[in-house]
Amino acid sequence: MPWDRNQMAARAAQELEDGMYVNLGIGIPTLVANYTGDKDITLQSENGMLGMGPFPIEGTEDPDLINAGKQTITELPKTSYFDSATSFGMIRGGKIAAAILGAMEVSENGDLANWMIPGKLVKGMGGAMDLVAGVGKVIVVMDHTNKHGESKVLKECTLPLTGKAVVNRIISNLGVLDVVEGGLKIVELAEGVTEEELRAATQATLVN
Repeated sequence: MPWDRNQMAARAAQELEDGMYVNLGIGIPTLVANYTGDKDITLQSENGMLGMGPFPIEGTEDPDLINAGKQTITELPKTSYFDSATSFGMIRGGKIAAAILGAMEVSENGDLANWMIPGKLVKGMGGAMDLVAGVGKVIVVMDHTNKHGESKVLKECTLPLTGKAVVNRIISNLGVLDVVEGGLKIVELAEGVTEEELRAATQATLVN
């Protein structure tokens, strides 16, 4: 069976190492905060928070504590708060080790499209363009296909780009892929998913 949203988030959390400062994007990436375990990870939200905790238990929500996706979150003893200028100074200054982001499309050379669908979804670019230009590593967490079964892992993106050649690793509901010379390399398959199934769902070039 393909991974569900929580399993993708848990797999993405395995990419993080002690001491890292990490930005979590909107959507599935926000769930990563629930799976960092005992690792010494500091999560940053570009709306001005360093040291995000996991999602609150129902009934304990604080409406003043929200992430960039306007979801309620929790604080930690080490949490600090600041304005957006300081937050983006951290991002643009290369202080954030990694960003875990959602995507509408990713190409075989690491191009990322995740901020708009012309005529349908125009939510604003948010901090994504700054993130992909400023962080050390970009990990995308996404469904491998759209609701029509069409691949979102493409030879070339068709939607407006967030960044060119910025993605390092893709974690989809079918497995894990790395952007390498010549295309994408299969790193891991979701439990129960065959290589043939992943290949059939991928338009991009897969290399050995």
